[in-house]
Parts: sequence; structure tokens; C-alpha cells
Amino acid sequence: MLKVALIQQSNSSDVGLNRKKLTENIKKCASEGAELVVLQELHQSLYFCQTEDTANFDLAEIIPGKSSEYYGKLASELQIVLVTSLFEKRAAGLYHNTAVIFEKDGSIAGIYRKMHIPDDPNYYEKFYFTPGDLGFKPIQTSVGKLGVLVCWDQWYPEAARLMALAGAQILIYPTAIGWTYRDTESEQKRQLDAWLMVQRGHAIANGIPVIAVNRTGVEIDYSTNTQGIKFWGHSFVAGPQGEFLALAPEAEDANLLVDIDLDNSENVRRWWPFLRDRRIDAYEDLTKRYLD
Repeated sequence: MLKVALIQQSNSSDVGLNRKKLTENIKKCASEGAELVVLQELHQSLYFCQTEDTANFDLAEIIPGKSSEYYGKLASELQIVLVTSLFEKRAAGLYHNTAVIFEKDGSIAGIYRKMHIPDDPNYYEKFYFTPGDLGFKPIQTSVGKLGVLVCWDQWYPEAARLMALAGAQILIYPTAIGWTYRDTESEQKRQLDAWLMVQRGHAIANGIPVIAVNRTGVEIDYSTNTQGIKFWGHSFVAGPQGEFLALAPEAEDANLLVDIDLDNSENVRRWWPFLRDRRIDAYEDLTKRYLD
């Protein structure tokens, strides 16, 4: 069994306080036996992509840098594998939304740069992030081979499949998603249900567990163009048949500690051998944008 921890957190505009709060929760989870700790998307700050403002690029940091050194030291101190989500400054004018995975000795086991970049009201990420260029490659750690993706990636079955085909034992999605105040109550339910179902579908289709860690709380839009985002929480772990192993509440900070049986994926794949029955000879059109 692998004990994993998911930290669902509301954030403020104070990066230092956000990190302090997060550190306390990471230490608490480690003290309760967590070997793998997963954090939400862009966990150090507010979700700044609600507006296009060049001043927000000041939040970005080089990797390795001060933040990666901080989280690496924390991982080493607590002897955990830690999945973080940082705003990476790769060069002047070149920025990425980057997951950084730390090994138990504090070293960087690997990074993943978000591949699918949204551009929607309240989610103006194309203004900030260059699409990833590292592909869909799992990261080998002492607790297993981790298929780390980020938020908008979670809607794409191709990303999950390619991670699984490369040997990922778990799919992991640091996330920042919620409702805007334009959404009706019925639309909110449809969106949340769809978010949960599509990721549970990735677990089922690939026969491996899925971990999704979302933000919670209301964050205002400082541009005043909208009324902001109400992040819907509901961080969860699903098993290889899509079953919920844990589910966080909507509007509360929460630490989820969950035991995942990685060996169970072998049994599920024997029962449902989807990888065996794939028609790889007939999928060439998947690389086309659309079939006219």
C-alpha cells in the first residue's frame, strides 16, 4: 500500500502566508504516514490568470530556484515524495506552468510543463504560459512511476493514455477549477459532474488510479471585469475502476490521506485488458485536428 496525501487549500494574496499554511499541512500529513504528498495547481499564490496583467510575471521563478530549494529541503526533511506546481520563468518572456516532483532526498526527480493551455473568461492562461515541450513522460520516483499532468490536461484522454502507455502507475492532476458567477446552479452541477466523470474515466480506461487536487475558496477578479471564481474543491482519489477512494468537500480546506493499492491495477488490467485490445493499426487519424 502507498499512503498518499492531497492538500486542498484556499489561498490569499500573501505568498508567504500561503506557503506557511501549506508547510504546516505537509508536515501534518507526513506525520500521519504520507509517503507521497500532492499539492494543487499554482499553490503559492492566488490564481492570477483571471486577468491579463504583466505585473503577475513577477510571481514566476527559475527552476532550480528559491522555491524549488525550499520544497526540496522540505521533502528531504520529511522523507516524502512531493508534487508541487510552480510558475516557471525559463527565460525573459518565456514562462511555463510547471509541476516539479521532489524525491525523498530533496532532489528534483523530474518536471512536467503543462501541455494544454486554456484561454477562457477568468482563465486567461495563454497570456502567461507557453505550452509544455517535454511531452507526456512519467517521472520515476521511489514510490512509483508518476504520470503528472496539470489541470486543463485532465480533459484530454490522449494525455492520460500516453502517460499510461509510457508506464505511469498513477495519474496526478494538480488543479485550479471552479465556477464563475455566470453559472446557474444546474450548470454548476453539470460542470462538477463532468469534471469528476472524465477523470474517473481516465482511471477506468487505463486501469490505474487517479489523483486530482483542486483549490477551494472564492478568489476575486482584481480587474473587476468579473465577480471572480468560486473554486469547487472536491479533490479526490479514484481507483483503477473509477471508484472513489476519497473525496474532499467543496468549500473547506482539507487534507486527504488515502491508501492506494498499486498492485490492484494488475488485477484490473487482467479483467479488462483494454491495452491488449487497442486497434493501434487504425488510430492514425487521431493526429489530425478534425476529419472533414
